Parts: sequence; structure tokens; C-alpha cells
Amino acid sequence: MKKGTSRLSKHRVLRRISLLIASASTFAFLLSAQAPKDQPPAEYKIPPEASAKQNPVKPTAESRARGKKLYGYDCEMCHGKNGDGQGDMASDYKNGVTDFTKPESLKNRSDGDLFYIIRNGKGQDMPPEGDRAKDDDIWHLVNYIRSFAKK
Repeated sequence: MKKGTSRLSKHRVLRRISLLIASASTFAFLLSAQAPKDQPPAEYKIPPEASAKQNPVKPTAESRARGKKLYGYDCEMCHGKNGDGQGDMASDYKNGVTDFTKPESLKNRSDGDLFYIIRNGKGQDMPPEGDRAKDDDIWHLVNYIRSFAKK
């Protein structure tokens, strides 16, 4: 092998290694730029028309019983059996889980607010019920949740 050819091969190898390192560095940078950062949660806003929505279901014993059944399926694991925010999964949430037994936790929330939050979720903190439940079922849940603070 000639002396000039060897130098050319080394140059090609070094160039390829440099290109590989640059590509890997760029890829790592792009990946880290997309990783979620620990930022304070964005302010959660409920549309005024949703907040103004009136509960068409009277808070009867029957309504609360239906709400209790749904609560057991979908809410109890986080909010706790007694609504105290001490459910089995509550510790997984950095911002905590609402304690419905404290009247002040719901005093600034209309029934429309609660309906909206249950239907649509609340950011990363609470998954939405979505279309799995009928409107009346969500209103029964609202009635049951309100009953915790009255006990």
C-alpha cells in the first residue's frame, strides 16, 4: 500500500467517525429537548358556559345511591372511599387529590364546574370520563360528591 493511500483512508475513517459523533449528538439533543420538564401546571380554565350549567338531577337519596355506585368504579381509587382524597392511587399525584369532605374544597365550584371536570378531566391530574357515562350519570356523581362535605 502506498503512503498517500494510507493517509487518505485514515482521513475517510476520521471523517466518518466525526460525522457519526455529530449525528449522535444532534439526535441526543433533539431527544432531550422533547422530554417533558417539571413545570408548574398550566392554569385550568373551565368555560363560563360550562360553569353556568345547572344540575337537572335533584339530589335525592336515589340519585346519591346511583352516584355512589359510579364513584366506586371511577373515582374511589384516587379520591378514597370516603371522599377524603386518600385513595390507593392518591400518592401518585404530585399535586394531591381533592378532599371532598372539606366544604372549602368545593365551595367555589359550581355543579357545572364539577360536571365539566368529570366529563373532560383535568390536565394530567385527572383522566376524563369522556363519553363513557351519560349526562345524568355524571350529574348523579356530582350529587354524591357534594354529599361528602355534608356528613
